[in-house]
Amino acid sequence: MPSDTRTKPMTADELLALPDDEFRYELIRGELKKMAPAGGRYGIIAVDIATALNQHVKTNDLGRVFAAETGFLLASDPDTVRAPDAAFVRRERIEATGIADGYWPGAPDLAVEVVSPNDPYTEVEEKVIEWLEAGTQMVIVVNPRQEAATVYRSRHDIAVLTGEDTLDGGDVVPGWSLPVKELFT
Repeated sequence: MPSDTRTKPMTADELLALPDDEFRYELIRGELKKMAPAGGRYGIIAVDIATALNQHVKTNDLGRVFAAETGFLLASDPDTVRAPDAAFVRRERIEATGIADGYWPGAPDLAVEVVSPNDPYTEVEEKVIEWLEAGTQMVIVVNPRQEAATVYRSRHDIAVLTGEDTLDGGDVVPGWSLPVKELFT
């Protein structure tokens, strides 16, 4: 991407119009953040959780699951666009707004983040807080190094799950569950 000497914040529309240069980007309060491509283990875990989630959601007509790198416009002026590794939006919300070609307007009901080796924990925590503050009802952070998944319902309702535990969609994705150990095999 060419260097940019802009003094005003980038907008979500400008982010959407960027040419594909094989990098991933997010927009944080109007500032473009370039992210390195994910590694193999990370990608497998992300697709496994998205696949299990999508199968359940489609079978039960609960809404839509969005793939990694789908942008969600969490704030405007300055714009913040975040892209989880998987996301779910309830059917009622899809029906109310439809699906646009641009970024989803608002937060998903569920956001899944898989920690890659180059993700500093402070940035992952910042992202979790942004999801929750924007209205995401559940954030799942999968940590391959620890072979654990942390489920956030709020800043204070946090559960760390390990190999013998099972992820549960609760009231956000009713009926969905996935044994944590399946994410790391």
